[in-house]
Amino acid sequence: MQQVVEPEAAGHMTPDEFRRHGHAVVDWIADYYERIESFPVLSQAAPGDVRAGLPAHPPEKGEPFEDVLRDLDRTILPGITHWQHPSFFAYFPGNSTGPAILGDLLSSGLGVQGMLWATSPAATELETHVLDWLAELLDLPAQFRSDGPGGGVIQSTASDASLVALLAALHRVSDGDTERHGVAAGRYAVYTSHQTHSSVEKACRIAGLGADALRKIDVDPVTLAARPDHLRALIDADRAAGMIPACVVASVGATGTGAVDPVPELTAIAKEAGAWLHVDAAWAGVAAVAPELRWLNAGLDGVDSYATNPHKWLLTTFDCDAFWVADRAALLGALSILPEYLRNAASESGAVIDYRDWQVPLGRRFRALKLWAVLRWYGAEGLRAHIRGHVALAQRFASHVAADARFELVAPHPLSLVTFRLRAGDDATLALMRRVNESGAAYLTHTLVNGRAALRLAIGSTRTELRHVDAVWALLSAS
Repeated sequence: MQQVVEPEAAGHMTPDEFRRHGHAVVDWIADYYERIESFPVLSQAAPGDVRAGLPAHPPEKGEPFEDVLRDLDRTILPGITHWQHPSFFAYFPGNSTGPAILGDLLSSGLGVQGMLWATSPAATELETHVLDWLAELLDLPAQFRSDGPGGGVIQSTASDASLVALLAALHRVSDGDTERHGVAAGRYAVYTSHQTHSSVEKACRIAGLGADALRKIDVDPVTLAARPDHLRALIDADRAAGMIPACVVASVGATGTGAVDPVPELTAIAKEAGAWLHVDAAWAGVAAVAPELRWLNAGLDGVDSYATNPHKWLLTTFDCDAFWVADRAALLGALSILPEYLRNAASESGAVIDYRDWQVPLGRRFRALKLWAVLRWYGAEGLRAHIRGHVALAQRFASHVAADARFELVAPHPLSLVTFRLRAGDDATLALMRRVNESGAAYLTHTLVNGRAALRLAIGSTRTELRHVDAVWALLSAS
C-alpha cells in the first residue's frame, strides 16, 4: 500500500487570528472615513509610483497581516483617488456605506457561488425578494415583479445589463437564430442617442454586430433628449435597406448631461418596428424612491427591460446593478446552456430560478446581501432623505452658476448633476477643470454638449454637505 504523506501546513489564518485582524481592518476603514478629507481627492501619483513601492518579487514566506496594513498606508493610499471623499464630484458616485460594507463582508465570509438555486437557495431567493422590494420602492410597473413572467436580477454593472438586454433582443427578433448560427454583421441595427453611455456600442461589438450596427439618434439641442422623429427616420431607412431593427436603448439620466429621453414615444416606435426597448437608468433611476421624482418612470409599463445601479446613488457598495425584464423568456433563451454537470433535481423541476441563465458569466457572488443590508438599515425614509438632500445641494450649486455672468448652465438639472461651462470658451473651461483637480480640493470631469466642452458636477457622496458644495463653487469662481 502506498504511504500517505500529510501535506505541509499552509499557514491558514485561524478563527482567532481572523477575529483579531478583522477588528484591525474594520478599525482601519472607520479611521479612513474619519480622516478622508485630509487626502487630495484625485490621486497625485505619477504613472509607476505605486509599483515602484512594491517588492519586485512575491514573498517566499508568509508575512504578518500587520505588514499588509502598514503597506496599505505607505504605498497604496497615495495611489487612491478617493471616491468616498465628500468633494468627489466626478463621474457619477460610487457609494459605499457601513451597512453595504458589512453586507459585502458577510458575502465574502460565506463564500457562496450562487450560479444555481441548488448551490445556495438563500442566495437566489434573497436576490429575487430584494429585487421585488426595490421594484416596489421605486414604484416600477408590476410586470417587473418575480410573480409574473418577468423579474429582476443583480448584474455587475449597467454595461452588463445593456449587453444581456441586447442578447435577449437578438434572440427574440431572430427566433433564436443568433444562438444557432451566430449574428451576421450588417443584418441587425441598434439605436440610441449621442448622450447614451458608450457601453451600448461595446455591447454591439461583443454581440457580434459590430460598431457599424449602432445608429445614433439626434438629440434636442435644449433638453438633450433623443428625438423620436429621428429614431423613426433611422428605422424607416434601415427597413427599406433590408436591415432588421433589433433594439432601442433609451437613457434616463444620460452620463454626460443627465438627459432623460422620452421613453413613451421611443417605446411606441420600437414596438411598431418589432424592436426591444431597453432603458438605461444607471444613475438616475434610483431617485424614484422619492415619490416626487417618479416622473422618471414615465413609459416604463411598455418597455422590455430596465436597469438602475444602487451602487451609484443608493448607498450600496460596487458592484450592484438592478436589472429587470418584463418577460424573461427571451433572456433565458439567449443565455441558457445546460451541461450535464449543472443538472440537478431542483432545476429540472422548473420551480426555481437559476440566475446563471440571466447573465453572461456562470459564477456569481452573493451580492443581494449588501443591498438587503442597505434597504434594512436605511428604510424607505432614509433612502428618500439621501436622494432629496443631494438634489437640493445640486440646485444650490446651479443657483451659484446661474448668478455668475462668467458661467452658463448648458443642460437641465432636475436631479444631482449640474453641467456648466465658462462663457470664455473651451480652453478656459478645461483649464479651470485642470486647476481645480490639480489642487486636490475637489475632482470634476468634463463632457461635450452641442460640440462644446462643459464641466460636470455630480453630487452623490454619502458625506457631501452644503459646505463642500459651497467650497467647490468658491474654488471654481475664484480661479
